[in-house]
Amino acid sequence: PHRTELYEEPPPGCWPIVYSPDYNITFMGLEKLHPFDAGKWGKVINFLKEEKLIADDLIVQAREATDEDLLVVHTRRYLNKLKWSFVVATITEIPPVAFLPNFVVQRKVLKPLRTQTGGTIMAGKLAVDRGWAINVGGGFHHCSSDKGGGFCAYADITLAIKFLFERVQGVSRATIIDLDAHQGNGHERDFMDDPRVYIMDAYNRYIYPGDGFAKRAIKRKVELEWGTEDSEYLHKVHTHVEGALNEFKPDIVVYNAGTDILDGDPLGGLAISPQGIVKRDEVVFRAARSRGVPVLMVTSGGYQKRTARIIADSILNLHSLGLLGRGRPACALGSPSLQNMVTDSAKDLSNLS
Repeated sequence: PHRTELYEEPPPGCWPIVYSPDYNITFMGLEKLHPFDAGKWGKVINFLKEEKLIADDLIVQAREATDEDLLVVHTRRYLNKLKWSFVVATITEIPPVAFLPNFVVQRKVLKPLRTQTGGTIMAGKLAVDRGWAINVGGGFHHCSSDKGGGFCAYADITLAIKFLFERVQGVSRATIIDLDAHQGNGHERDFMDDPRVYIMDAYNRYIYPGDGFAKRAIKRKVELEWGTEDSEYLHKVHTHVEGALNEFKPDIVVYNAGTDILDGDPLGGLAISPQGIVKRDEVVFRAARSRGVPVLMVTSGGYQKRTARIIADSILNLHSLGLLGRGRPACALGSPSLQNMVTDSAKDLSNLS
């Protein structure tokens, strides 16, 4: 396989947190036409900086995935389709994009998504090296090798796993834990008949994409009702994450941590509190880290302004609980302010089991 810049070693002092200012989509207010907060990735990083958890020179700078990288999964035919602005408008659900010259669409819409995709691929390798990694963007789980949709133009989850299988010694089994409010039909279609990949997916059964064909790839299907709340949700997540990791022993867990399960999300239709989301991420990290399985987290969907704060709080919580071990630079300081908020988390969890 060709050498890719995405697998070059980052400086040893860096946290395995991947980000680039290029993630954020800002263009003549067009981004406001989609409910997605197209600047949420930068806001997460700013909150983490305010809490002194990270600094610019302590995070890994994401690089844009090249065509050569993308072709590891995508068909040339699909990548060529993205040269038509109306196709990109359909995929991103921002209709006016159809009327923009494609060079503008490439630079202002697709480049940010390609950079986030590069970030997920980089985070896969980092997770194996460091035990965990978080791409502050990515999680484009509705895109498969030859079809995009639902704001997802590149199949970053599939790409990260294929890259690991092809290029990293000792990685031959992967588990996807997809806890975005929507069914992850993209990676499901890509890994439909691949016994090396185990998929657990918990989603609102009544919303987009309702892809019955893709559901056949799900090994653990957790179909949720409208308005599901914390206690039922966390119980199900805990039970099924444990069950999934007991049933199939992976070399990597790819965790799609969508925040569109948040109460009031215009698209998710579930009713999970901010504390419930923080707890959910903790359940997944505990399950993976306690088994010594590296975990790669991507942030995926989340369509309210307050989701950036919640993602940051979750990362601070994981840090304060010691779940982000190994590869921690000595210069980074924990955030004591969060300590009080989370001391009871461990107790709550033991009650769950």
